[in-house]
Amino acid sequence: MRGKVAWMGCALVCAGGMVVAQHGDVMPPDHPSTVRPAPNDASSAPAARPEDVASMDAIIKAYYDAMSAGPGEQRDWDRLRSLFVPGGRMLAARALPQGGAGVWPLTIDDYIDANRKYFERGGYIEREVARRVESFGNIAQAWSTYEARRTEHDPEPYARGIYSMHLLQGGTRWWIVDLYWDYERPDAQIPAEYLGPEVEQAP
Repeated sequence: MRGKVAWMGCALVCAGGMVVAQHGDVMPPDHPSTVRPAPNDASSAPAARPEDVASMDAIIKAYYDAMSAGPGEQRDWDRLRSLFVPGGRMLAARALPQGGAGVWPLTIDDYIDANRKYFERGGYIEREVARRVESFGNIAQAWSTYEARRTEHDPEPYARGIYSMHLLQGGTRWWIVDLYWDYERPDAQIPAEYLGPEVEQAP
């Protein structure tokens, strides 16, 4: 991740039951928004650490922590899995030779399979350097700028980018619904306003 550049070069780079939205009596019973989808079966998903999903800030920090480890160190991939809703995805925007970009959608397991060996062999430390958040009701979007290094001691990042994180307040915990990102390159430099101090999330 961002070791996203790595993902390009080497390969494509839920705890507790998910709460189904509860609708009140504001809408008429036949309104489309009152039709409840079948709940996702998260019974076999790894349980999240309560402290990882207690708030929006906590789950974002847990994501970066779960992604990061030095060369030769193994990650707790179940911790990463536990942060996402069942069926959650990671989507990378990739520049196309003819201009514009394509999107590479991955399940969480797809992402892990594609990057496990590369990350564990070479090290991948991802840190958030800035964040902007917008929220309404039980949904939120975090615009999160990241830097990637091989080790904690590297003076400069080898890659940077921005995540668009879609999040859900599920009642008893927070969930990551999906991550959508692009990485910095010569023709797409991160603007200064996205490199400022981290912004506290809305309550």
